[in-house]
Amino acid sequence: MNFQTLSQLAVLCEERGLGIGALMLEEQSAESGRSKEQEFATMSQYYGVMKEAVHRGMHEDTTSRSGLTGLDAQRVAAYNAADEPCLGGPAGQAMAYALAVSEVNASMGRIIATPTAGSCGIIPGVFLSCQERFGWDDDYMVTGLFAAGAIGYVIANNSFVSGAEGGCQAEVGSAIGMAAGALTEMRGGTPAQAVHAVGLALKNTLGLICDPVGGLVEIPCIVRNGFGAVTALAAADMALAGVRSVIPSDEVIKVMLEVGSAMPEKHRETAGGGLAQTPTGRKIMKDLRNKK
Repeated sequence: MNFQTLSQLAVLCEERGLGIGALMLEEQSAESGRSKEQEFATMSQYYGVMKEAVHRGMHEDTTSRSGLTGLDAQRVAAYNAADEPCLGGPAGQAMAYALAVSEVNASMGRIIATPTAGSCGIIPGVFLSCQERFGWDDDYMVTGLFAAGAIGYVIANNSFVSGAEGGCQAEVGSAIGMAAGALTEMRGGTPAQAVHAVGLALKNTLGLICDPVGGLVEIPCIVRNGFGAVTALAAADMALAGVRSVIPSDEVIKVMLEVGSAMPEKHRETAGGGLAQTPTGRKIMKDLRNKK
């Protein structure tokens, strides 16, 4: 790739007169040796899987094998439709869709890791809900996925996307930043605004630990996906309104590396701390072991 930082990415976009998604498609094609059409077709298939996961999570039984989670996306959707929710509207739908995909993952369904399985609901939740709201076609969404991929590439090469390495800030945080930046561009924002959206999003998740109860990607992972989708929408709106990340986004990514490196091992996907080691968390773990 001809960029390693978000600032370099924005400059390249300006020099070439391209959006982040279009530039990433060119870069990916050049690096892989495959045509842009081939790369686009592959990403289209990934988007198809995301749509299938949302549909399954919203309409089928997503009770996990552990029995700990499932069907919360459908509960949220029903509540949104029947009551006067505090959130409601497009944000409520994004939240429900994000929960749906994460529940499909927990129930052993097919998902796309974006960038990991633990954060798989955030980008589909944001993308599918916005596609329905704004009437965008699939090709437009796929270009948006390339934009999200460019942002994820920078984060992965300058910090973490793995909870085992950097805590949940690395998984959920990265996915929120990817979704926020891509959505900003898709809504007509400039590459510079998209980069600000990434920084705004990441700053809101710094220090988030990875503490899966029972070592499963269920509690609190699923609900964090729901919250993450809403945060991505908020970050995009802030950036589109002209709010800037005062700390440059590339510096925020470096802080995520610093914080994750200093994070105790028990708070990095070991189930050795945090919610996993509460009295209830320990009881759940014991019950799961007794089932085996």
